[in-house]
Amino acid sequence: MKKLFLLLITAISISSFGQQKDWQGKFEQLNQILPTPNTYRSSSGAPGPAYWQQQADYVINVELNDENQSLTGSETITYHNNSPESLNYLWLQLDQNINDPNSMTKKTSGSTIRDSIPAKFLATSTGAYDFKGGYQIKSVRDVNDKPLSHTINFTMMRVDLPQPLKNGEKFTFKVDWSYNINDMMKISGRSGMEFFPEDGNYIYFIAQWFPRMCVFDDYEGWQNKQYLGGGEFALTFGDYKVRITVPADHIVGATGWLQNPKDVLSKEQISRFETARTTFDKQVWIVTEEEAVKKEKERSKKKSTWEFHAENVRDFAFASSRKFIWDAMAVKNADKTPLAQSLYPKEGNLLWSKESTLAIKNTLDIYTERTIPYPYPTAYSVNWVGGGMEYPMISFNGGRPAKDGTISDRVRMRCVYIIVHEVGHNYFPMIINSDERQWTWMDEGLNSFLEKETMNARYPNLGYNSNTPKDIVNFMKGDKAMMRPIMATADNQGSYGGSNGYTKTAAGLTILRETVMGPELFDKAFKEFSERWAFKHPKPADFFRTMEDASAVDLDWFWRGWFYTTDNTDITLDDVKWYQVKKQAVDPEKKGVTTQKGDLAKKNAEKATDFSQGPQEFTVTNTPEEMYRDFRARVNDNEIRSKMDGKNIYELTLKNTGGLVMPIVIEWTYKDGTKELERIPAEIWRLNEKEVKKVFVKEKEVTNIVIDPNQETADVNLGDNVFPKKPTASKFDQLKKN
Repeated sequence: MKKLFLLLITAISISSFGQQKDWQGKFEQLNQILPTPNTYRSSSGAPGPAYWQQQADYVINVELNDENQSLTGSETITYHNNSPESLNYLWLQLDQNINDPNSMTKKTSGSTIRDSIPAKFLATSTGAYDFKGGYQIKSVRDVNDKPLSHTINFTMMRVDLPQPLKNGEKFTFKVDWSYNINDMMKISGRSGMEFFPEDGNYIYFIAQWFPRMCVFDDYEGWQNKQYLGGGEFALTFGDYKVRITVPADHIVGATGWLQNPKDVLSKEQISRFETARTTFDKQVWIVTEEEAVKKEKERSKKKSTWEFHAENVRDFAFASSRKFIWDAMAVKNADKTPLAQSLYPKEGNLLWSKESTLAIKNTLDIYTERTIPYPYPTAYSVNWVGGGMEYPMISFNGGRPAKDGTISDRVRMRCVYIIVHEVGHNYFPMIINSDERQWTWMDEGLNSFLEKETMNARYPNLGYNSNTPKDIVNFMKGDKAMMRPIMATADNQGSYGGSNGYTKTAAGLTILRETVMGPELFDKAFKEFSERWAFKHPKPADFFRTMEDASAVDLDWFWRGWFYTTDNTDITLDDVKWYQVKKQAVDPEKKGVTTQKGDLAKKNAEKATDFSQGPQEFTVTNTPEEMYRDFRARVNDNEIRSKMDGKNIYELTLKNTGGLVMPIVIEWTYKDGTKELERIPAEIWRLNEKEVKKVFVKEKEVTNIVIDPNQETADVNLGDNVFPKKPTASKFDQLKKN
């Protein structure tokens, strides 16, 4: 009999799944998609017992030529092989080669011609500017100055080793190079210079400026995917000693800590700098506007060399100009006091003197709370044109007043959130060091989420409303034929990459925190990920697994839908039935009820549009004896009926129209005007991903039901989320409205 029962249940299960022909397994685990855990990366999402990573240390001398806007440098790289493999060659990144006239980017970028085309657009698309970009590699030598065989492949350079570099060994070599600096008004990029025709001066934003080691790791060996401009960087941690020679009246901000202030600053500037290091409540001006304007006019012909040291960083960038106003303020951060520093020209002073350094402090405060204490001695914010760009301890950030000095609310808000975002990148990916060339979302998305959290916590009145589920709805409605999943590599996402990598990821994390996991569990898991992978190289699986491991929440359904597909959220409240238990006469002899047949089935076949028909009554019968099987005890049928007497019972039919499973958030409005918010986990869809029915018992009569009332789940069609149903406007009414 037991065998027959099991066969019957199996047959029913097969039949049920068979009816759901397009079942996609949205709740199946990601085991077959994620890489197999090993001794390098554990199944919990933590670094494994045999985890390793390489190290590259740099000693660099570089000179900035302010007369012809070029850079000339020499570097000594010491590469430490901590991998279990022997290496026959090394790969370096030559990112400036993206500006070479024959770069892969220029060869593969699409372009078009149209009538009345702006000259600047035409020049960009046709390469009309007379600019010779890209590296001039002058030599590649070992420590004994013996030339090393090397091969340049667009933005990558292979250096052949004289003998295999074994585990535990290190190799030191030298590279000499130079390149012309691009004018960012003409040739955009992640670094370059800005020219100010009013005073004839420049601001230099110097990044991707030296040949840098590629990452070699346990995941894919050498990460030597070409730099095409979209996907950013995969970089190795190391220590830097950098000497930067510039005109003597320039101010330089850089990754690391200034080692020789007496050589490059006046006594008064040194005194102000030291005061700033112990001032926590306001910024101190090290260079004032008056002093910067004076230098703009005098233009020294002498040179000075600034020396910066940085430990355990993945990159190095700097900014240099005689136009810089310089203010700074100390920040209390756990047991450290990093220095928040801002550099900006007079053109940005009215805005930046009020917002920049304070925004650095606010960012370090919130990010430390959510991840780890800020480990570096300083964080710079440097004013440039456009959006923003990030490097260890220094970021280049847009936002300036109008020429007449006015500052709109939008300009102020945009300036602040750009600074928060770019300074926040010190954590993702500068410390929690993901591979930006592959996965934009691991740095931009995680960072955009914390940008939102910082803006909401410290700037509630600025009108910031980005990176939320509501903010991503229009994108989620977009053309699926052109859209790519978040997990697509950075260079293959086109114009959708920004929304995917930034907003969709941040909105998804917001859904996880606010709707799926709850703030407490999410924050603990997010912090665990940050602590586990600080100063290491996490991959997507490490994030996915850690978030589950540290929270006990199965999130594979979420990763699968939100990150690996282009489905959207569209939960439809398809039908609502309102019931009450029928008043029934009890038969004392049978201890049961006198039942009456009705046409409830017929009524249930009709879809109501509102509550005007009142509740449908239904009969509750006694429990049949066969349902008890071998149990000796019995339930009290009359007691159950009594408990349901007068209750309002609502059966909701919900359909997954968009394909993306999500928790169901229900707002009930009662006849007395009160409201109740009820949350149903996404697992309600696990047996039927297309449609579910659920019964709710309420003491009070319901007058209105709304699904996702606060727009928490990025539902793309709120019109089908309500009951009573809103009447559909006729075509005539729509035409009149238009």
